[in-house]
Amino acid sequence: MTKAVIVLTNVEKYDPLDRATGLWLSELTHFYDVLVENGVETDFVSPNGGYIPLDPPSLLSMDATDWKYYTDSEFRKNALANTHKPSELNAKDYDFIYYAGGHGTVWDFPKSEEIAELARQIYDNGGIISAVCHGVAGLLALKDDKGTSFVAGKQLTGFSNAEEEANGTTKEVPFLAEDALKAAGALYQSSTPFSDFVVADGRLITGQNPQSVRSLAQKVLETLD
Repeated sequence: MTKAVIVLTNVEKYDPLDRATGLWLSELTHFYDVLVENGVETDFVSPNGGYIPLDPPSLLSMDATDWKYYTDSEFRKNALANTHKPSELNAKDYDFIYYAGGHGTVWDFPKSEEIAELARQIYDNGGIISAVCHGVAGLLALKDDKGTSFVAGKQLTGFSNAEEEANGTTKEVPFLAEDALKAAGALYQSSTPFSDFVVADGRLITGQNPQSVRSLAQKVLETLD
C-alpha cells in the first residue's frame, strides 16, 4: 500500500509580532482528501510533534472539504492534536512526503534538520518530495552530503513575492519564499497570483499556493504510478 507523511508547522504566531498564524487548513485537508480518495495511508509529523495551530484567515473561507475533516474528531486527533515527532518515523515506510504551508512554516521548517533528513532519505529511497505555498520553506533545510542545497538547479514554485505583497505580509515574515528559493539556486517559476500552478522536476513536485493543492496531490500520485 502507498503511504505518505504530511509535514505541518508548530508555530502559532509571527515573531516578534502578536499576530496568530499556523497551518493553512485547506493545504492539509484538500491534499489529504485526494489521498483518502485513492486509498493512501497517511501519517502526520511536525518539527516538535503534538499540537498544530491553525492560521486564522484559513478558517474564514472553509469549503465542504475543509468542514468534512475539521469536524472529524479522529482526523483532528491525528492531524492537529497529536502529530508525530520526526524521531518516531522511519523513512523506509513512506513513498512520499508533503510539506503543507501556512505562514508558520517559514519559522520552523527551515530549522528542522530532522524533518529534512527524513525527506532526504525518502527521496534517496526513490520517493517523492512535494510542497506547497510557504511549505516550500522546508526545502531550504535539505542539503546533500557536500552541503549543497537540494533545490539548486531544480525547477519549482512556491508562494510568490507578488502573492506575499497582495497578502500584506511582505515585511512581517523573516524571508520571502520566492527570494529564498532563488538564493538557494532554485529555478523558481510562478504563474498569476492565486491561480492553480504546479511544477514537477522529476521526483520534486511543488505547488504555488492554496489553489494548487489538489492538482499537486494528483500530480504526486500520477508520478508514483
